[in-house]
Amino acid sequence: MNGMLEELIPKLRTYIDEKRFIHSLGVMETAAKLAKHYGADIKKAKIAGLLHDCAKCMDNFSLLKIAENFGIILDDIVQCEKALMHGPIGAVIAKRDFGITDNEILRAIEIHTTGDTNMSLLEKIIFLSDFIEPGRAFPGVEELRVKAFQDLDGAIIDAFDLTIRHVLDKGSLLHPKTISARNFILMHRESEGKA
Repeated sequence: MNGMLEELIPKLRTYIDEKRFIHSLGVMETAAKLAKHYGADIKKAKIAGLLHDCAKCMDNFSLLKIAENFGIILDDIVQCEKALMHGPIGAVIAKRDFGITDNEILRAIEIHTTGDTNMSLLEKIIFLSDFIEPGRAFPGVEELRVKAFQDLDGAIIDAFDLTIRHVLDKGSLLHPKTISARNFILMHRESEGKA
């Protein structure tokens, strides 16, 4: 696996800029720590964390072309909010260009910006690692980093809440998957008496 990472890291450098590369290394390391803490597959977490933004630096035309070529249906909101495109397209790039065939890794890359209902442990780890990696700086991030290792679902709900507020403050479109993912976790916690 380390051999695979040694191959993926220099290749990823050719796909994204330096700032995004440093962010991706931070997400990889954070994902590995969370995976170890919660008993998830550390190797998968590292790969998904490293490659989650592999399509982030592509221009909109290229992203749309790949979506068209691979038959990826981008809903109206994703087409309006181009920043959301790099998740689903990144999953295709990870498979096509980086040789990733593990569906759980690909799915974690696909939904890392919006979340989704019934997220797997790996998907939750990648979503949250992207949010709290060491390079992130926003009010409340330190508390969220601590909470991530105490209450994974609670930290994810907090991350969704911050995302929703940010999107509303910007006056941007909010993806329904984010709301559905948040509601799903909340309902699940209530049924377990954790809400």
